[in-house]
Amino acid sequence: MKPSGVITITTDFGHKGPFAGVMKGVILSRFPNASVVDLAHDIPAHWPPEAGFWISRSYPYFPKGTVHVAIVDPGVGTDREIIVVEHDEHIFLAPDNGLLAPLLSRAGQCDLHRLDPNKLEQLDLPKASLTFHGRDIFAPIAAEIAAGRLTVADIGEPTNDWTPGWLDDPEVISGKVSGVIVTIDAFGNLISNIDASLLRSMQHPLIKLAGHSFELHATYGRVKPGEYLALINSFGVLEIARAEGSAAEGLGGDRGAPVVVTDTH
Repeated sequence: MKPSGVITITTDFGHKGPFAGVMKGVILSRFPNASVVDLAHDIPAHWPPEAGFWISRSYPYFPKGTVHVAIVDPGVGTDREIIVVEHDEHIFLAPDNGLLAPLLSRAGQCDLHRLDPNKLEQLDLPKASLTFHGRDIFAPIAAEIAAGRLTVADIGEPTNDWTPGWLDDPEVISGKVSGVIVTIDAFGNLISNIDASLLRSMQHPLIKLAGHSFELHATYGRVKPGEYLALINSFGVLEIARAEGSAAEGLGGDRGAPVVVTDTH
């Protein structure tokens, strides 16, 4: 893989305080020519599934050779491990806590390594804080990979083991598709983990969530303001929305809520 010099950062740090900015400072100190992109810092605290969902859906829109750093890390400072994945000519760096499961479960062939802490000595790093590995471990490694001075193979030993995701993959049984809400966007749209491909054989899909049923429409403007609908969004997954309003507020739906789709033909 030829590095592009682009690094994306996804965290649950939020925008209060210097944490994301400090990570970028470390990256730029080591690799001044890096192009650092904030993919998302508003992931709910301690909720790796959402970070993994967005990374697996977003990375194809970046140049080949991009390094994607994801830190939603409730186990920081413990014996949890760090994994580095090369897939589709991109690099992914994250704690091994299920965060990268949405990517790895769909990836097929990939090059997966588990970070060997002893390898950090060659980077001349100060002793890592027990509470800010984003600054002390993830950022410098990402910079070195993006600069072409470090490869996945330099990180540690290859492995085929990784921690499963926190959420089950969608299930298809007898023409019924069952999934869950993974994330809620800024508009209050409830976004599921059900791919559009799972619904293609259905003639008239009916979506059920929180005791309510919704018809599938092409876009938000197909219903009147205030009405609810389901649609396939721009990332290719099923979401429940409310025209000119918030489906999350109106329905009381939240992450982890079950979604069921049946064919009413």
